[in-house]
Amino acid sequence: MPTTFTDLGLGDDVLRAVHDAGYENPTPIQEKAIPLILMNRDILACAQTGTGKTAAFTLPMIDILAEGRARARMPRSVILEPTRELAAQVAENFETYGKYHKLSMALLIGGVSFSEQEKKLDRGVDVLIATPGRLLDHCERGKVLLTDTKILVIDEADRMLDMGFIPDVERIVGLMPTIRQSLLLSATMPKEIKRLAERFLINPKEIAVDPPSSANTSIVQRVFPVSPRGKKKALRDLMAIEEISNGLVFCNRKRDVAELHRELSREFDDIGALHGDMDQYKRMECLDAFRKGEIRVLICSDVAARGLDIPTVGHVFNYDVPTHAEDYIHRIGRTGRAGRAGKAYTLLTKGDEKFWAAIQKMTGMTVETVTLDGQPLDDAETTDETEAAQDSDKPAANKRGRSRRKNPPSAKSSPAEKESGNRNEKTEDSPKSRSNREDKGPISQNERTAKEPSRTRQARNNQDDDQDDLEDSNIPFGKSEHVPNFLLRA
Repeated sequence: MPTTFTDLGLGDDVLRAVHDAGYENPTPIQEKAIPLILMNRDILACAQTGTGKTAAFTLPMIDILAEGRARARMPRSVILEPTRELAAQVAENFETYGKYHKLSMALLIGGVSFSEQEKKLDRGVDVLIATPGRLLDHCERGKVLLTDTKILVIDEADRMLDMGFIPDVERIVGLMPTIRQSLLLSATMPKEIKRLAERFLINPKEIAVDPPSSANTSIVQRVFPVSPRGKKKALRDLMAIEEISNGLVFCNRKRDVAELHRELSREFDDIGALHGDMDQYKRMECLDAFRKGEIRVLICSDVAARGLDIPTVGHVFNYDVPTHAEDYIHRIGRTGRAGRAGKAYTLLTKGDEKFWAAIQKMTGMTVETVTLDGQPLDDAETTDETEAAQDSDKPAANKRGRSRRKNPPSAKSSPAEKESGNRNEKTEDSPKSRSNREDKGPISQNERTAKEPSRTRQARNNQDDDQDDLEDSNIPFGKSEHVPNFLLRA
């Protein structure tokens, strides 16, 4: 018989809120974590994204905090999140599951005025959800005192590590009492996170529901080899082939998000963009429109890989292969949530092969490789060869001019050549040599060569040999190891 929430020891008011939300059976992480948290144990939980980690700690926290009273500027519990979106997501969970309790809550994130947040803190809060930077700002202002914190939650610890928030987290933990209940949750469990757990937790109970760094089996994963110039066309073709109700397109850089959004907006009306440089209100407005279905496809950076809990997301497109293998798990984890099916497609170029190999090594999975329009699997190489063949049909003068602009040859000469050039200048430009030329007329090339010092003649012979080798070779101009003769002259 499957386990239900009533078997986990939660209170009646929490169970009623869970039932109203439409849930009856807990997920594996919830089934293992909730009883331990109710026993006031420290836990170190590792579970892939989309498995219900948020509810695993919010439900027992509501039950524990139901008794007690909050004091001004002294929150009873603190939840640290790496991004604003994830912090807002946790706040929504507390509102959903704590609607039958009178717990007060405050959300401290960037992009929101300090005055509104300080008003809530002055009244006292039971649950404080914050990003590390904004919480430290309030602590330095004296608006938050963490000396009475009973529960600390560090959510998405691996993302905290990637974003460089660990020093801020250490400072925050140093402001809290030593005797407290600490919960550390992460989608992956690198060695650095385990070392942090040894410092922050006291005799923690480790929970690992799925193998670390594994992908959800309900997600259909495919990879499409494309050329760098064909990525946008490939994305358009996939969007036209697939029936997308809600989809996410991930880019590695914020400027790529803006550029891709600008181009796709010319063809599609229901396209949105989300990245870290946007104003907080615009980000929340864009997310709300995406949840309501007003935006069908959202182009975003990794800021949305964590904290975006929309069960209806059916497609995830990796326009860029993530440079960190762990980010791939979080990206595709935005789909296939709560037991639903999902699709994750990745566009692979020749320069991203090493990142893709790291992803496959970490997940231990072999993703199906698919081509578009019957193109061969080595489409990137074929396209590059075609472009090179087209360039070879162009006049040589154009190729040489373009090569000079892309790879200008070095204009530096060797010390021996500089010395020989200086000697030539002294020999040819001295007053005595000029008077001799005026008396005897122009000097022929053979006579000039015969009168040159032996080192100068040897240097010129070497230059001529290099020039002959360059002309006889098939290497395009500006691409070889040789330096053009005219750049070696003084």
